[in-house]
Order: sequence, then structure tokens, then C-alpha cells
Amino acid sequence: MKPVPLLLLVPLAFASFGFSAMTPQQPSSAHVWRQSQNTTARGTPYARFTLAGKFLKAPQGDVSNRPAFVLDCAPGSGTRKGKFAAANLLIGTAMKIDYVEPQEIHGTSYYPKISVRYRIDDAKEEAEKWSPGTDKTSATIPKDWLKKILRAHTVEITAEDDRGSQLEMQFDMPNSPPVEDACSVDNPKK
Repeated sequence: MKPVPLLLLVPLAFASFGFSAMTPQQPSSAHVWRQSQNTTARGTPYARFTLAGKFLKAPQGDVSNRPAFVLDCAPGSGTRKGKFAAANLLIGTAMKIDYVEPQEIHGTSYYPKISVRYRIDDAKEEAEKWSPGTDKTSATIPKDWLKKILRAHTVEITAEDDRGSQLEMQFDMPNSPPVEDACSVDNPKK
């Protein structure tokens, strides 16, 4: 048996490790809201809906997770429907934080925000500022914005990471009546 040069084995080992860290892209038929039942620290149950997206322009370095929309809803009881609790965009890498001056100044406080640009289907690109999550790798999605996307086909979001690199994400939006029903997101207030 001939000995194999060590230099030939090392690149093969690194190539196999590199592919195992990447999350495989699933076919478009796999784009569905995944529902799970969770409980808060106080023991209150809630439903969590998760929709995975994909990076069109990924962050630098190793990001093992894909971007995701996460929607939490308090369950309904009897004939009462569930109620929207929170929505977040999970990005998985530290985001650039802008400190925005409030509209009405009371002292010297500024609000941390993540600047995002988004396009829903073929509409014109729009810009907004969302609140960052406590770990600065996620952003809180406003309920009004969530109402816009639930009936969309495609949503593209662009933001900057903490190094100033552009991140581009795309979400293929599935049919969402189960989410709308469970969270009463699209229902007008009565």
C-alpha cells in the first residue's frame, strides 16, 4: 500500500468540515410556518411560529443558522382567538446599531435601532428602523409590518452587520391562514 502524502489529506478534511457547517437550502415546497408549543418562565403557554429564510449575501465568518421570522402568540380560550405577542427577525450575527434621537427629547437618551431596507414582492424598496434584540443578533418586527408580509409571496430584507457588511435575506412566504388565525394579526381591533 502506498502512503498518501499528508498535504493531500489536509485540504480534503477542511473541505468536508466547511460544508457540514452550512445549512442546506431546502426546496421552495419546504417553506412553511413551523409551529411549536412553548411555556413562559411563569408557566403561561404560547404558540411559536418559525419561518426559515436564506441569505442572498451572507455574513462574513461562520454563521451556522439561516435567518428566520419568529412569531409568538398567546393562545385563545373558548371562542376567543389567540393574540399576537411578539415578532422577531433572527439573523444570527451581531448587527450594526444606530442610536436614534427620539421625536420628543426628555434628557439625553437615544434609542438603539437597526436600519433595514425591505422589498415585498415587486413593490418599491422601503426603509425602517427596528429595535434590536438584547443580544443584537435579532430585531423586533413591528406588528404593522408583519401584517404587510403575511400575504406576500417574497420578502427581501437588507441590513448591515456590526462590521458594516451588507446582509441580504430572502423569505419565500407560504400561505399563512394558520398564523393569522392563531395570532389575530390581520384582524381589525373591535
